[in-house]
Amino acid sequence: MIRLRQVALVARDLEPVARQLCDTFQLTIAVRDLDVAEFGLTNALMTVGDQFIEIISPTVEGTAGSRMIERRGGDSGYMVMHEVDDLDQRLLHLANNNVRIIWSGDFDDIRGRHLHPKDTGGAIVSLDEAIPEGSWRWAGPTWTPHRQNAMISAIAGVTIGANDPATMRSRWDELNISTAIQFAQAGPRGEGIDRVDLVAADRRRVGESFDIGGVTWVLV
Repeated sequence: MIRLRQVALVARDLEPVARQLCDTFQLTIAVRDLDVAEFGLTNALMTVGDQFIEIISPTVEGTAGSRMIERRGGDSGYMVMHEVDDLDQRLLHLANNNVRIIWSGDFDDIRGRHLHPKDTGGAIVSLDEAIPEGSWRWAGPTWTPHRQNAMISAIAGVTIGANDPATMRSRWDELNISTAIQFAQAGPRGEGIDRVDLVAADRRRVGESFDIGGVTWVLV
C-alpha cells in the first residue's frame, strides 16, 4: 500500500500563507512547531479529511527549505509524504536503485525516511509507515477534530514541474513513488511542486484555482 498523506510548502513568512489557506479552503490549524525544530524550521499543519497540508518556514540560514526558496525565487511546494505499509521492502528497492536517505526517524508509532531529491528529482519524498495504519504522528495527537470537509474533502494529487517530464516520470515509476503524482514541463522557476489538486465538496466549484504560497491549488 502507498497513498499520499501530506503535502508541504516552504514559505519565507509562514503566517500570511497559513491564513490564506485557512480562509480560502475553510481549514483550521491542527498543530504548530511539531518535530521540525531539528531541521531549522517552524511549521503549521492543516487537516483535509485524513490528509494534511503543511507550511514550513526556515528559522535559520542554510536549511534545505531556505535553499529551495532561493532556488525557486520565493515560496514553493517542498515535499510529498506517502504512507506505506511495507517500508523495509521499499527501502531495499530504493537502495538497489541508488537512492540515498537524507533523514531517518524510528518511533513507536511511525517510521519515516526522506529520500535525497537529487536521486528522485522534483521534490523531497518522505515514505512513512504509521503504526497503526492511518495514524499520523506528524500531525500531532489531536488532529482528528480538525478534519475539514466543508469546501474540500481530500488531496487528490500533486503536479511537479520537470525539465524533462517523461524522464522524471520514468524515474518515479521505477522507484514506486509516483502514486497521485503528475509531471509537467517546468516553467521559469525551475523544477519543483507547482500544483496541488483538491477534491471539491461542492461539485459546482470544480475547476476553480487559487495561487497561494507559490503553488496553484485546483478544485477537482
